[in-house]
Order: sequence, then structure tokens, then C-alpha cells
Amino acid sequence: MSGLRHQLKMLGTALLGKRTPKSVKKKPFTDVELSDLRTAFDLLDRNRDGRVTANELQFMLKNLGINVRDEIINDLIREASHSGNGLINEAEFLQWVGRIQALRDEQHQQQQQEENASKPDELDDVTQDLIAAFRVFDRDGNGFITRDELQTAMEMIGEPLTETQLTQLLAIADLDQDGRIDYEEFTKLLL
Repeated sequence: MSGLRHQLKMLGTALLGKRTPKSVKKKPFTDVELSDLRTAFDLLDRNRDGRVTANELQFMLKNLGINVRDEIINDLIREASHSGNGLINEAEFLQWVGRIQALRDEQHQQQQQEENASKPDELDDVTQDLIAAFRVFDRDGNGFITRDELQTAMEMIGEPLTETQLTQLLAIADLDQDGRIDYEEFTKLLL
């Protein structure tokens, strides 16, 4: 069961970068990285039309043994596509990957800053991070994390839960047993 808690904590940590996207600074790709990313784009673009669709991304992920629900794939494509047409060209793909890397780098920097911060400041950062993580899980913004929202969030980080694991995690986290996790229950689970 501690593995489930660890997975949930990993998800919260992985998604906390969404809290401050405006401060993300992308570093330029090296020539090798750029070449590898262009190769990856070409592999995704199965019909060679210069654009990647949700179906092409889903096909590649399934071939890699990664099962992601269609709505998550569609959200990822929509996020990456500047035109909102559900297609990603090579430039959008490179920007998208750069943004993901920048978020990861920013998260690493934030972790280092938190380690060096004093206790009172750290408490404020922890509270902000918990609120941001809760909002990521609470996709519909109703103040509760439902079973489906929890399952979707775990799938987003490549840590899908079986129905049994999902039931066990909800049993641990849902202290008032109303079938959903509120903010207070969420913080008790993570801290």
C-alpha cells in the first residue's frame, strides 16, 4: 500500500510545475537532442503529412506498451497545438517538448530552493504546492477528487492503477467515506 502512496506523491510532484507556467524558461536543444526529437516526430507522423494527430500519438504509445485513455491523448494534443485543430506540426512538437523539459527543470530548481528555505517559508511553499497539486487532480474544479479523476491523474504519469489498487487507495484517503477526496483528506494522505 505504501507503493500507492508513493505513486500518488510522485504524481503530485510531477504535476506541480503547472502552477507557474509563465515563469518557465526553455533552454535551447543541443544538436543531438534536436536530431533525436526530429526523428521522434517523424516516427509519430506515420502518414508523413508533417503533422501528428491524436491517433498517431496513441498508436505509438500503444506500440511502446503504454496505455493512455483517448481523452488524455486528446488533451495532450490540444495543449501542444497552437491552432487548436488537434494537429501538431514539428515546430509545435519541439516547443511542447521544450516546455515539458523546462517544467521538469523548474521543478528540480524549486525542490532545491525548498531544501534551502527556512521552515516558515517552506510551510508557505508546501501549502501552495499542495493546493496546486490538488487542483491538478480535481480536473472539474468542484473541490473533490473523484475515483475517475484519481485514475486519470495516475495514468497521466504512467502509473495506472488496477481497480483493486484504486479501491484501496480511496479507502485510505477517503476518511469520511463519501466516495471522494477533499482537500483536507488529500493533504493528510500526502503529508
